[in-house]
Amino acid sequence: MGGDKTGFRGNKSSLPSKPCRVCGRSMSWRRAWAANWDSVLYCSEACRKRRANAPRPGASRDAG
Repeated sequence: MGGDKTGFRGNKSSLPSKPCRVCGRSMSWRRAWAANWDSVLYCSEACRKRRANAPRPGASRDAG
């Protein structure tokens, strides 16, 4: 029980979160994502599939 390396003690508001790259929905940290939290970009499989159609931050639609 005391082997939790994250310091999580049941208070979910203290967990890190970040927005989904496609829809902007806030994603809270999950234990399953502990090893690759920096590479988690999408809140769901549906958003991951829609990523090709999503506008990229800083990208201009007028390429030429």
